[in-house]
Amino acid sequence: MQAVIERKFHICGVDEAGRGPLAGPVYAAAVILDPARPIAGLNDSKKLTEKARDRLAFIIKAEALAWHIAYATVEEIDRLNILQATMLAMTRAVEGLKVQPEEVLVDGNRCPDWSYVSKAIIEGDAKVAEISAASILAKTARDAAMVELHERYPHYNFAGHKGYGTAAHLKAIKQHGPCPEHRRSFAPVREILTQGVLY
Repeated sequence: MQAVIERKFHICGVDEAGRGPLAGPVYAAAVILDPARPIAGLNDSKKLTEKARDRLAFIIKAEALAWHIAYATVEEIDRLNILQATMLAMTRAVEGLKVQPEEVLVDGNRCPDWSYVSKAIIEGDAKVAEISAASILAKTARDAAMVELHERYPHYNFAGHKGYGTAAHLKAIKQHGPCPEHRRSFAPVREILTQGVLY
């Protein structure tokens, strides 16, 4: 059940999507909800159906005081590592808000190295409405981006697995080689490049 927090100032929720996949950018979203317009049904995006996520994303964008979605590229992931790229995407999301937050609540166990007053909340996407909203925006934005990548590189089926390391995805990488959107710093992709084998 989500925590009930008295809103005396602008609290921003932040979450990411796409840390684990072998391909595509890592996304992050920042959301400041309007206390006067609560949104029913918010939850961890992974616990919602695709239809529910899409519906809620539309409502969040219409009803929130402020929201922003950002990402870090595959090149940045490979150069910085996935953790630092995720922190970069989160920072970009908060910096893109049109309303300045007084406090930032981040899903997980760590916050980016920034100047904002912030707190990391484990499983925050299921506990705090602002983080749930950010989780939904990040997930729907990244899924949409992977569908677009599917149109450019259909033989990898990005629309189906969204870049995660399924058996079919690994087989496709071995058969076709990695595309520019594959994360070469991730072990399964790196091993296919260097050894030509899956494991």
